[in-house]
Amino acid sequence: MADQIPLYPVRSAAAAAHRKRAAYYSAAGPGSGAEWPSRYQLEDESAHLDEMPLMMSEEGFENDESDYHTLPRARTARRRSGLERFVCGGWKLLCTSCCDWLVNICQRKRELKARTVWLGCPEKCEEKHPRNSIKNQKYNIFTFIPGVLYEQFKFFLNLYFLVVSCSQFVPALKIGYLYTYWAPLGFVLAVTIMREAIDEFRRFQRDKEVNSQLYSKLTVRGKVQVKSSDIQVGDLIIVEKNQRIPSDMVFLRTSEKAGSCFIRTDQLDGETDWKLKVAVSCTQRLPALGDLFSISAYVYAQKPQLDIHSFEGTFTREDSDPPIHESLSIENTLWANTIVASGTVIGVVIYTGKETRSVMNTSNPKNKVGLLDLELNQLTKALFVALVALSVVMVTLQGFVGPWYRSLFRFLLLFSYIIPISLRVNLDMGKAAYGWMIMKDESIPGTVVRTSTIPEELGRLVYLLTDKTGTLTQNEMVFKRLHLGTVSYGADTMDEIQGHLRNPCPQMQSQAGGNNASSTPPRKAQSSAPKVRKSVSSRVHEAVKAIALCHNVSPVYESRAGVGGEAEYAEADQDFSDGNRTYQAASPDEVALVQWTESVGLTLVSRDLGSMQLRTPSGQIQTYCILQMFPFTSESKRMGVIVRDESTAEITFYMKGADVAMSSIVQYNDWLEEECGNMAREGLRTLVVAKRALTEEQYQDFESRYSQAKLSIHDRALKVAAVVESLERQMELLCLTGVEDRLQADVRPTLELLRNAGIKIWMLTGDKLETATCIAKSSHLVSRTQDIHIFRPVTNRGEAHLELNAFRRKHDCALVISGDSLEVCLKYYEHELAELACQCPAVVCCRCSPTQKARIAKLLQHHTGKRTCAVGDGGNDVSMIQAADCGIGIEGKEGRQASLAADFSVTQFRHIGRLLMVHGRSSYKRSAALGQFVMHRGLIISTMQAVFSSVFYFASVPLYQGFLMVGYATIYTMFPVFSLVLDQDVKPETAMLYPELYKDLTKGRSLSFKTFLVWVLISIYQGGILMYGALLLFESEFVHVLAISFTALILTELLMVALTIRTWHWLMAVAEVLSLGCYVASLAFLNEYFDHSKTHVRTLHDTKSLFLWKD
Repeated sequence: MADQIPLYPVRSAAAAAHRKRAAYYSAAGPGSGAEWPSRYQLEDESAHLDEMPLMMSEEGFENDESDYHTLPRARTARRRSGLERFVCGGWKLLCTSCCDWLVNICQRKRELKARTVWLGCPEKCEEKHPRNSIKNQKYNIFTFIPGVLYEQFKFFLNLYFLVVSCSQFVPALKIGYLYTYWAPLGFVLAVTIMREAIDEFRRFQRDKEVNSQLYSKLTVRGKVQVKSSDIQVGDLIIVEKNQRIPSDMVFLRTSEKAGSCFIRTDQLDGETDWKLKVAVSCTQRLPALGDLFSISAYVYAQKPQLDIHSFEGTFTREDSDPPIHESLSIENTLWANTIVASGTVIGVVIYTGKETRSVMNTSNPKNKVGLLDLELNQLTKALFVALVALSVVMVTLQGFVGPWYRSLFRFLLLFSYIIPISLRVNLDMGKAAYGWMIMKDESIPGTVVRTSTIPEELGRLVYLLTDKTGTLTQNEMVFKRLHLGTVSYGADTMDEIQGHLRNPCPQMQSQAGGNNASSTPPRKAQSSAPKVRKSVSSRVHEAVKAIALCHNVSPVYESRAGVGGEAEYAEADQDFSDGNRTYQAASPDEVALVQWTESVGLTLVSRDLGSMQLRTPSGQIQTYCILQMFPFTSESKRMGVIVRDESTAEITFYMKGADVAMSSIVQYNDWLEEECGNMAREGLRTLVVAKRALTEEQYQDFESRYSQAKLSIHDRALKVAAVVESLERQMELLCLTGVEDRLQADVRPTLELLRNAGIKIWMLTGDKLETATCIAKSSHLVSRTQDIHIFRPVTNRGEAHLELNAFRRKHDCALVISGDSLEVCLKYYEHELAELACQCPAVVCCRCSPTQKARIAKLLQHHTGKRTCAVGDGGNDVSMIQAADCGIGIEGKEGRQASLAADFSVTQFRHIGRLLMVHGRSSYKRSAALGQFVMHRGLIISTMQAVFSSVFYFASVPLYQGFLMVGYATIYTMFPVFSLVLDQDVKPETAMLYPELYKDLTKGRSLSFKTFLVWVLISIYQGGILMYGALLLFESEFVHVLAISFTALILTELLMVALTIRTWHWLMAVAEVLSLGCYVASLAFLNEYFDHSKTHVRTLHDTKSLFLWKD
């Protein structure tokens, strides 16, 4: 089909190239033996796809003339004019080139290469590898002060304050006292440096704790204790149960008899399920641990990579004849930061430090800056332009007499209050107050604010990226439904299944039938099977047995206190002890199924790599030999097992999987599709279970072909899959199971609340596609009436091109895409994918690595310019949390790593609703009002200064001096203005009841150039009225004009605060009264400041004789 879809180039040159290729293929022709290659498989010709923009609509897809002759509107709209592109692009290129050159000079990155690691011989390493130390600090002892100062002064607001403060050291430019400028700036810097120092020290302590953990290192002289940071490539490290693996290792030996162990990977990939790891068979067979040094062996490992789900390497033992070679895969590896869950393991270190998978998938934390701070920074630049313009106008009207440049700088300093230095102080204190309010909210107990600089971001979010496991779900599976086609069993009818299993008749009949089936040709047995209608009891027994056998679950027994030689007997005694048995598997679905079979009477009591044992309700033990295992893969969407019943020698092939994969494998039926849909609508995860009886001859034929396929060098995976598929024909459908993954409390109403608030929710998970899709439906992330587009797997540019075209024709549907396909699309069609995905009501990304999660967050920020929030609870979510504008960590079963790395920490997902709707709204609204009011406070006094100077022939003398200016911004107006942090525009209950109110916050209307200009006009009007009014009304008592105008200014500010408040708080009234009382009380000793100002006024009055406005 792909060959039949034409991809028309855009430009004439591309068309000419297309005609040349067509002529070339025509010349080769079918007659010459050449084949027409699939166009999307020509990787070397993929360059022409850049000239093939994706179609815009279904009509364009059907129109050959205009398919690809129209560029996407979004891309065309983003084109800049030639001059702008030249100037901006050239400047950006120059800066980028210089920065890259400096980075390369200062820190040259070593090229990653494949390596040969000799067991227990670190000295044989050909290259020097990084230390195995973890470092999460942002600075060191030399870069701390410069780094913190740079982060502060890279913003125009702070840099402006610094320049103004430094200008006061020049006598000709000195306007007032030094403390009036340096005290606020020093306070802000001191608070910032202390906060950063505390955070850095905490990070240093955490790193030191991890790097100082002791491990047993195996040497020729025995075991020695080494710190985690001292481990080197080639060391043999012993890791005990429940101990963290310190570095990436190849699994050599284990204390478990089966030669395998379980590890917990929740801090790496976010999945709480235990993973089964298999030791290298050559080293596992060695008699003693010390024999590892008596052999000459090495591991060849691929170069360090980001992919945590794959590994390629070989193990070679040279001192045997012939040399032993074993291929190594992901099941032979132990990645750093995973936890050993069973037994004791010994591994050889292959990657350390920065080269481990966990570190490579962790991004460096960035200093997050809120959107409100960026907007205030832009307004500050506008105020600075106004400041310069006003100063130039003053000097121009002055006539450029004398040293005019000195007058220009003095005017710049006189009007510097246009950009108030108290703005940063008030905002920082307000943010601290918001954080305290969030942590004291009894409705969201346990919430912690770890980054106090961005609480306003909670009120500006448009995209919410959430993890699945442990965030939306509890990761606790419960068996809910068993459907046999004609009868369905739910939670309230499970006792009927127990009754069927207690009856031995169906079991005896099925065993007899199994013996007869094994003695007859399977084709005949299959053809006659549908004609014999089995009883319900017989079908229940077969279904439960299939569920109890077709899985990868292993029962685990905790060891009890025993002595010496009795250990084995003690272990044998507790094999079937129900109270001491737990189940572990790579998927919680598997555990839920096996636990259910135990609850109805058929119990899995033991399992190793070659056999498993079941206990029937009557206490009888049934042993099955595991002949072959076919694990679940995201491509096949199913798993299978071939077992032989030891009592009857019957060979049976059991298989279970997703309905989309199993519907074409099982025999014809008329109920599977309908029941799968019914269970999916209930939010259940469905699995189809089937079986096929095999004769000994059939199995031997399959085994020979299967073994031959596994030894193939080329296309091994395809050949193995083809052999397995030869068995997957006309299988007998046994049952359909439904398992519920319990959601976190109130997940559905919380997601609905967020959607109504205009927040688009993307679910990013490392789990399987089917699981992610099921949770998206059950949590109502995707509504029941909404279509879902599952993005097909793509491997190259051409396939991605075609699939994106197919997706563009869909309208108002949710997108489900896998990590591999996402990687290909981001590589070639990043803009197009982002454009399409952002139009979807919901997006689900499955099989995402930690790096991909962070990349998606950055993609949304870059493409949309909107604010993003990341929610997660595991170590694999840290990169996403740090990359997003706002990170929320949930303390859950996967540890506290995400919680500690996040900006905000909550205990339950449902708390996010109130955190955003109430506290996000309040923080943004209050900060917007506070910031604009502080700017208004500076603008009004600067307006009065401008009027004062213009009246006295543009003299560059200050209106108010010394303590008056300091008191104006502090004790006289600070408390009422700061009390705006207690203001509320709507009640919390109203904000939660009407989440649609949140949509208005994302538009940024509370702080915009429009509202800013309104406040500027108000300030100019009030400042002009106050100053001119004082001069006109009190002309006869001119020496008291300054005192009168200052008093009127204070009263105006207090009145403006009272008029701005929407909801009064008792502390607001106290602040108003306290400030007014402080001013009245201070009039007693303010005379000297007023007198000092009067002297200036008299001098100006005597010198100029008349006011300018009276001339």
